[in-house]
Amino acid sequence: MNSYDLLRSFFRKYRWRYVYGILSLIIVGALQLVMPKIFGSLTDSFTAGRLTPKGLLWYIALILGTAAAIGVGRYLWRIYVAGTARLIEYELRNNLYNHLQTLSNRFFTEHKTGDLMAHATNDINAVRNALGRGVVTLVDAIFISLFTVSIMLKTIDWRLTVLALLPLPLLVGLSLGFGKVIHKRFTQVQAAFSRLTDRVQENFSGVRVIKSFVQEKPEIDRFLYSNQDYFDQNMRLVRVWALFHPLVQFIAAVSFLVVLTVGGTKVMYGDISLGDFVAFNSYLGLLIWPMVGFGFVINILQRGKASLDRLNDLFLATPEVLDESRGANVPPPQGELEFRNLTFAYNRNQSPVLQDISLKVPAGSTLAIVGRTGSGKTTLMNLLLRLYNPPRGTVYLDGKDIRDLPLRQVRRAIGYVPQDTFLFSTSLTENIGFGLDEEAISEEKAAAAAKSSQVHDDIAEFPEGYATVIGERGVTLSGGQKQRVAIARALIKNPTILILDDSLSAVDTNTEERILQELQEIMRSRTSIIISHRISTVKHADDIIVLDDGCIVEHGSHEQLLAAQGLYWDIYQKQLLQDELQGA
Repeated sequence: MNSYDLLRSFFRKYRWRYVYGILSLIIVGALQLVMPKIFGSLTDSFTAGRLTPKGLLWYIALILGTAAAIGVGRYLWRIYVAGTARLIEYELRNNLYNHLQTLSNRFFTEHKTGDLMAHATNDINAVRNALGRGVVTLVDAIFISLFTVSIMLKTIDWRLTVLALLPLPLLVGLSLGFGKVIHKRFTQVQAAFSRLTDRVQENFSGVRVIKSFVQEKPEIDRFLYSNQDYFDQNMRLVRVWALFHPLVQFIAAVSFLVVLTVGGTKVMYGDISLGDFVAFNSYLGLLIWPMVGFGFVINILQRGKASLDRLNDLFLATPEVLDESRGANVPPPQGELEFRNLTFAYNRNQSPVLQDISLKVPAGSTLAIVGRTGSGKTTLMNLLLRLYNPPRGTVYLDGKDIRDLPLRQVRRAIGYVPQDTFLFSTSLTENIGFGLDEEAISEEKAAAAAKSSQVHDDIAEFPEGYATVIGERGVTLSGGQKQRVAIARALIKNPTILILDDSLSAVDTNTEERILQELQEIMRSRTSIIISHRISTVKHADDIIVLDDGCIVEHGSHEQLLAAQGLYWDIYQKQLLQDELQGA
């Protein structure tokens, strides 16, 4: 896809606004070209002695009227051109955000947050600048150049005009050459800004870790390095632009010097009148602006093109996980799960994370999953949630391939509490009710879910209760409080399938016991999956599997697995010993 395809729909939608804006711009340009003629005529009338007080008033009125019309025209083109560029910026940013929401987990693991933020800010601003100031300057420069040259040729002296325009081919060559360099260097500037943004975002998010490990000085040094890199890239761009602008002005000055020398001689010999010479110099002044403007346009348009190319790369990214149900009308899930010979790897060139997983979970039952870190427990849940695509014919919900079910329906049926709890910087009510429609969120519902997750008493102690706005990522809460709020967020959905992915690791044993007792009644009416390193968390489950290196190595009840004296028994014995040591 061509980068400009991104803008095609916007140009179709707003073409008439641009037409009105460009027409206003052309009218303003035409009125500006009238001014030198008025001053030239006024000069000739004055030198010939024909200027009367009434005539002078007429010239003043004509100048003021023309200036007023120019003012109105400038207002209109700003509304229709610059204003339309703002509309496009607004819609482009919305489209980018909406597109990013459709992309799969893999995309966000391969792209840094700071880089995506730079796309949504600096790159879109550069595109808006090109569609606003860039369009205005380009149209203005072209129109004024063509009409000014035409008037100079027809009404004053064609030989003088040709002499004034001799340096223009050099200007075209310089613009093309410098344009390529500006495009390349601005792309490097944007990439450096992305790295800087990512560094800042990461440091602010991890400020507690930085302070805990007394790493302020090293992190400041790393920031200085990124900031220096951004500065250096900008200076490389500025050096090119700083050289280009004076060269354009020098060419304009040469044109003016030629006209001043040759034109002054023609006035002395009577070949042209003083009024014509005044008008010619005024027109040449108007012509100098397009010469400078072309350089300005090259800079803006090349920056916009560089940013558009970067944005295009994002829009070309396609979601890995798609709704493949084709609008199939299926009944609400009952919660029966089945995995059939599931083998999965995140990338083709990597070893499988899960190998030959076969398992059936009846609706309403509780499955527990135990295993060492990296054994594939969370990956199994990611496939059930379709955060990644399982191979066809390997994961079933109510006897149907999960890839044939509506994606939205599958995810709405699952209440998921991940290992890495993420809370938003908003009120506790809104955090708990995040999975509900906005109008369905209420403090009463949030409180009921919070009581089940044993976090209600903690919230009640806050000065503002459920209206308390927590810090970024829930930083004002303890680890255990964050996990319990996340459990409440899953429960308030009243899901058919409840998944607790090591979500009690940050609470003490007594709190864990109270939460599990409260959840027992809730879990009776739905399919539940509990992932944990603690045997005490999973021992009451209907069925327990032990994962090791992506394979199911043990399967049975708590008593059966202890009797087998395998990996489960080994983990259990170590935890008993740990509890004894802590008790001592």
